[in-house]
Amino acid sequence: MATCEQMNLADLAHSVDWLNTSCHCVQLDRQRLRDHWLSDDAGTAAAFDARPGLAADGVVFLDPADAASMDRTTALVHATLSHPAYVRHIETNAPEIARLPQAYSGGLLGLDFHLGGERPQLIEINTNPGGFLLNIELARVLHGCCEDVEDWLDAGLPALNELPARLVEGYRRDWIAARGRAPLRNVAIVDDKVTEQFLYPEFLLYQQLFARAGIAARIVDAAALEYQRGELIADGAAVDLVINRVTDFYLAEPQHSALRQAYIEGTAVITPHPRAHAQWADKRLLVWLRDEDMLRQAGLDADEREHMRNCIPRTEHVNAANAQAWWRDRKQWFFKPIDGHGGKAAYRGEKLTRRTFEQIMQRSYVAQAVAPTSMRRVMVDGRPADLRVDIRNFACQGHTWLRAARLYRGQTTNFRTPGGGFAAVILAHA
Repeated sequence: MATCEQMNLADLAHSVDWLNTSCHCVQLDRQRLRDHWLSDDAGTAAAFDARPGLAADGVVFLDPADAASMDRTTALVHATLSHPAYVRHIETNAPEIARLPQAYSGGLLGLDFHLGGERPQLIEINTNPGGFLLNIELARVLHGCCEDVEDWLDAGLPALNELPARLVEGYRRDWIAARGRAPLRNVAIVDDKVTEQFLYPEFLLYQQLFARAGIAARIVDAAALEYQRGELIADGAAVDLVINRVTDFYLAEPQHSALRQAYIEGTAVITPHPRAHAQWADKRLLVWLRDEDMLRQAGLDADEREHMRNCIPRTEHVNAANAQAWWRDRKQWFFKPIDGHGGKAAYRGEKLTRRTFEQIMQRSYVAQAVAPTSMRRVMVDGRPADLRVDIRNFACQGHTWLRAARLYRGQTTNFRTPGGGFAAVILAHA
């Protein structure tokens, strides 16, 4: 494998494909990461070590033109979904619980892209994107093959180090929008079977982040929450702010009844909440974000509308009345439940069995034209392996804060692929 000692750094931008196939000059320093976490909280290091597929050893190189395209898509998505024409349309199609008036600025979003085609393709938007704090930590402990590369990596650290504080301020804005000048006393980081979640190490990072900001934070199993005398209770104490990581986006399942009641009655600030999911992450948005008339109503000019059509794969509602046509053309589509997450119950059409297809026809799905992925060659036990790549843009109010890659093998992203997991993203320029 070539190293940067054999190339000038100025040549690195010449071929992103070459870099992602042959360059292993930058690696994750796992020991340095463990040493940092052990000095801060041994539990975080232990939780990370118990999840070997969470982080890849290498990085993914990104063409600056692709980065600029993703950033433009991110800004246009935020502007479009914030426009009153879209807000009205979304409200009309949202479930009742998502129509409740609730303050929310858009928060931290995760916009996922595939880069295997002519332009980066936006395949999904998430309101509770996992990996933000974790990927800040990973980017801080990258190791270069030589002094020039180390200097190149260190140049980006000041901006990186600002991000945790900006995240806390984002949560404070959500709190102030709902509660004004009332003091924010405590936070609950909530998920189902919380200690079993693959991203549990990140929950610990959130807890430490709030502690540094002077805010008490607990990690709480959603089923353990209680609603008593008009308050959301965790571990016997009232909760001010919930960092909501459950994927029952409309809080319909029985174990989320306390969260649901607190949301409906407004007795705890929940972020993100059902209305936020409807406005920013419902899979049907990818249908509406390609709609020429709706984009025009939202004020996008011809060039902006063309960008959206070119950078969001064709996405359509699945109608059981057209089941025969869907089955016939299934190989060109990826089928996703409108309220799905993490690739669950999502299927590439060419892999579908007839039985699963019939189940899809009975549920609420969209079909998205298959967007090819780019590839990254990694070394696993001394042997090369080519893994799929997607890029997650972590963004707030239309501005990209951080990018991270996920490396995987299979139909959808996962943390079970040897050599795969989250990986830092590096722009391929000198």
